[in-house]
Amino acid sequence: METIQKSKFSIFLLVLILMFSCDDIIEFNQYKTLENNFWKSGEKIEFAFEVKDTILPKNLYINIRNNNDYEFSNLYIITELKFPNNTLVIDTLQYEMADISGMFLGSGFSEIKENKLFYKEQKIFPVSGNYALTIRHAMRKNGEIDAIEKLYGLQDIGFSIEKINE
Repeated sequence: METIQKSKFSIFLLVLILMFSCDDIIEFNQYKTLENNFWKSGEKIEFAFEVKDTILPKNLYINIRNNNDYEFSNLYIITELKFPNNTLVIDTLQYEMADISGMFLGSGFSEIKENKLFYKEQKIFPVSGNYALTIRHAMRKNGEIDAIEKLYGLQDIGFSIEKINE
C-alpha cells in the first residue's frame, strides 16, 4: 500500500514539474482583444513590461489571432519600443499571413489562426527597468496613400518574451 502511495506521489510530482517547466521560458505574455474584430487605423496597442535581466538574450514575439474575415495575405505593422531611459526604437515590419494558395498560416483547427511572429531574435536588453511596446497596423490598399480605416478579421494582438533554451 505504501509503495502505491509513493508511486502516486511521484507521478503527481512529475506532472507538477512538467507543468511549471513549460512556462519557465516565458517571461512575459499578454494579449489585447480588439473590439468587434477589427483594428482601427492609428489605434496603438500597448504592452508595458519590466526587464530585470540585462545579460541573457531573449526572443520577442508579436502574436496575432485572425479569423477568416481577414482579407489580406500579409500584415504591415509599426512598432515603437520605448526604453526606461526614453530611447525609442521604431520598426516597420511585414509578416506573411497566408500561403500562396490563400490558406492562412498559423496554428489552430477552427477558423481562428494564431500566428507567433518574430519581432526581435536574441535581444539583449541594455538597461533594466520599465519598457513599453506599442503596435499599430500600417495596411493600405494598392495604390492608396491612406491606411485602411478598419482592418477586419483580427481578434487579438499579443506580445511575448521568451528565454532562449541553449
